[in-house]
Amino acid sequence: MSNSSSGNVGIVIVSHSSKIAEGAADMVRQMVGNAVPLAWTGGDTDGGLGTNVAGILEAIEAAWSSAGVAILVDLGGAETNSEMAVEMLAEDRRARVVVCNAPVVEGAVIAATESSGGSSLAAVKRSAEEFYA
Repeated sequence: MSNSSSGNVGIVIVSHSSKIAEGAADMVRQMVGNAVPLAWTGGDTDGGLGTNVAGILEAIEAAWSSAGVAILVDLGGAETNSEMAVEMLAEDRRARVVVCNAPVVEGAVIAATESSGGSSLAAVKRSAEEFYA
């Protein structure tokens, strides 16, 4: 996981595979450098395929920004666990975290690029999801 202290929207990548999550994060870093708070999580607690709510919560915290956090997920279980993690956040933070309906790699790169320009959380989410539409 990595972090950056900026006022830009943070990006969290959640995948069933830690290698996919880390690789997508590497692509984001290559595109936007450290302009965007970024974290990733992947795999279950035993190192196999899966996702876990605790890891997602840690990633949200690592990528936290007052501008909010956009989460990109790979498969249904990642989305479900991400939504559960968001529900576990303090009430004042919940409204500033969104799960994007977008491809994890392309969506993360597009969301991070939008964020690096200082766009709002809603604009970051919309940009990532436009790719999917």
